[in-house]
Amino acid sequence: MRHRKSFNHLGRKTAHRKAMLANMAASLVLHKRINTTIAKAKALKMYVEPLITKAKDDSTHSRRIVFSHLQNKEAVTELFRDVSPKIADRPGGYTRILKTGTRLGDNADMCIIELVDYNENLLAAKSDAKGKSTRRRRGAKKPAAVASEKVETKDQVEVIEEVKPEVKEKQEETPVVEEVKAEETVEAKVEEEKVEETPEPQEKKEEENTEDKKEE
Repeated sequence: MRHRKSFNHLGRKTAHRKAMLANMAASLVLHKRINTTIAKAKALKMYVEPLITKAKDDSTHSRRIVFSHLQNKEAVTELFRDVSPKIADRPGGYTRILKTGTRLGDNADMCIIELVDYNENLLAAKSDAKGKSTRRRRGAKKPAAVASEKVETKDQVEVIEEVKPEVKEKQEETPVVEEVKAEETVEAKVEEEKVEETPEPQEKKEEENTEDKKEE
């Protein structure tokens, strides 16, 4: 029975387990993210993070210790040359586990384990969130803005009062013009009626009567 034993043997012997974790750690350092099961990812997290912390001290001794665990020269070079400058200010938590569902064959819980400082999408999202941290209420207004609006309304009232006398003078002038126009239209109608009512000359009427008699 394995009561109070938190170490996961992953169903393998010691040599097999160490070789597997060394291989996975080298792949994580070289490719920055790998796809594996959650159980292996948790074991790898415990295995690789002390090595990344060791890489902050770029010395021959620390390089030899990391190489004794990884057994990969390329991974050691990548860790000390590229990864360590990026994680220099981070006090731990160099990896992140993202669950991706279950595996089709045996229904094992799968995940992606990656180095935190190499996920550009999440880093960009965090920077955008920091830039948009200010909050504004829709209905609230600053007191200074309200006071300025009140001053503007008073000025507008004064301007309207100044404009009103001119409008009244224009309104007083316009009825006189309208009365003159109305009189002119009435005179023009009267003249037209007179022209229509003018009788025809009597001489023309007598000539027409004589012509009618002759025809008879």
